[in-house]
Amino acid sequence: MAGSSSNHINNICVFGGSSPGKEKDFLESANHLGQVLAERKIHLVYGGGSLRLMGGVSKASFLGGSQVLGVVPNALAQGDIIGKTIGEELQVPTMSDRLNAMFNHADAFIALTGGLGTLEEIFHIFS
Repeated sequence: MAGSSSNHINNICVFGGSSPGKEKDFLESANHLGQVLAERKIHLVYGGGSLRLMGGVSKASFLGGSQVLGVVPNALAQGDIIGKTIGEELQVPTMSDRLNAMFNHADAFIALTGGLGTLEEIFHIFS
């Protein structure tokens, strides 16, 4: 077919809020997304941790057999601010380095519901 591409997406970066949102449907959608990624053998790149929406995506992907890479700034890796990263953890110096590493490890991007941090990530990827 003219104009079609045989490129396969191997790694998807998912951005989303660090809170569960006000609707339980948001968390269910995050869990479902993780399951779909695993079923399609797509690896997950995300901002690390195991809490809330990002925790739902990462846990479901990992339990389904996908490789999972959490990219975490050193400051957030200390203590238990974001929970334990699911899968492999890549620690980077700054939040800016985090976003750049996530960009460099992904073939495509998905944004779940979130706040200003998620909007910043989306705009950075668009630009």
